[in-house]
Order: sequence, then structure tokens, then C-alpha cells
Amino acid sequence: MKNYEQKVGIKLWAEEDRPREKLLLHGRRHLTDAELIAILIGSGSKNETAVDLSKKILSFYDHNLTKLGKASILDLSRFKGIGEAKALTIIAALELGLRRKETTEEVITHVTTSNDVYKYLHQTFANLNHEEFWILLLNRSNRVIGKFLISKGGQAGTVADPKIIFKTALENNAANVVLAHNHPSGNLKPSESDDKLTRDMVASGNLLSLYVVDHLIFANNRYYSYRDEDLI
Repeated sequence: MKNYEQKVGIKLWAEEDRPREKLLLHGRRHLTDAELIAILIGSGSKNETAVDLSKKILSFYDHNLTKLGKASILDLSRFKGIGEAKALTIIAALELGLRRKETTEEVITHVTTSNDVYKYLHQTFANLNHEEFWILLLNRSNRVIGKFLISKGGQAGTVADPKIIFKTALENNAANVVLAHNHPSGNLKPSESDDKLTRDMVASGNLLSLYVVDHLIFANNRYYSYRDEDLI
């Protein structure tokens, strides 16, 4: 009786629940992106299934999960059938996926080049539509002590306070510091304020024997390194 009830139950599932059936029977690898998102949102609107709605959302973002990951609650709520709760669910799921990737990739413990820094911090800056300023702290052997968020702001920029940066570095017994921030605009070119901050930080660090060894700017899966440009 139990098996009979289970079999009939699956057959009677609504069309919008079919991705769940597919997941149960075949596993997650057999689902499309739209079907996975459909499971997240649970139901569609009056005139379309959850899968149809998911396809519409993916189409709007060029079937690019990175672009979808940058969407805000307001952006997603513009789709009929997506309220605040469903928008939050999608955003939370994509963020978890990003963090999972970050923890699996963040295996570099020894930094010797700007590309090492890029690999270590790339996922930290991925999908951000606002600016954030981080520091990567190293010991005397250039092994990673940790990364620390210094500030975050809007699309126009953020303010990095040198006092907070050096205080954080001293409290963690760092020997070397790497500065890093992103440009949401996608433009890798440093601003005048970026240049000034870098010069001031290098000069102050030299006085403290706490050396600023590089400053990276992240934008659209690319980076600019002051050290590579012989500016540090």
C-alpha cells in the first residue's frame, strides 16, 4: 500500500513540481538551470509554470548565472510571479553556490605574484554591483594570514581608512599587506584617489616596516596590479 501511494503521488504531481520528480529519480546533474531555479521558487504565476517563469528569468539574463547572481531583490521582483520571498530564495541560493566555489578554490596559502592574489580573491569580488575594499595579510614568508573587509560602498566608490588597514594588519602580526578593491563599472583604470591611496599606504607602511606589496583592482574577471606596472 505504501509503495502504491508513493507511485500514484508522483504521477499526480503538478507540472510545476516535475523538476522535483526528476531530481528524485535521476539526480541533480540531470536538471537544467531553469529546472533548478523552478525548484527554488516553488510555483509560477497563474498563466505559466515555475519552469516557464524560470526560463523567462534566465533568458532576460542571457542564460548567464553570473549575471543573474548580480540581480537585486527589486530586479527579480519585476517578474510576474516573483515576490520578495522568492527573490530572496534565488539570491540566497546563488550566494551559497558562490561561497561553495570560494571555499574549494581558496587553497592558495603562499602568495608570490599578482596572479596568486587574483586567484585567492577573485570569488570575493565576483558578482558585486557595489565597491568593496579588502586587504590580504601575509607573514614574512608571504603566506596568507587572512583576508579582511575594510569598507564597502556604492557603485561610485568606497572609502578605505589607512588607520583601519594598519590597525588590522598590526593586530594580526602581518609583515606584508596587499590592497584590493573592485570597480563595478568594469573599468580597470585606477582613479586619482586610487593612486593617492596607494602612494600614501606604501609610504606609511615603510615607516612601520609593514610593507604594502601590491594593490589590485578587480573588474569583469580581470585585474590591474600596481606592482606589475612597477608603481610599487
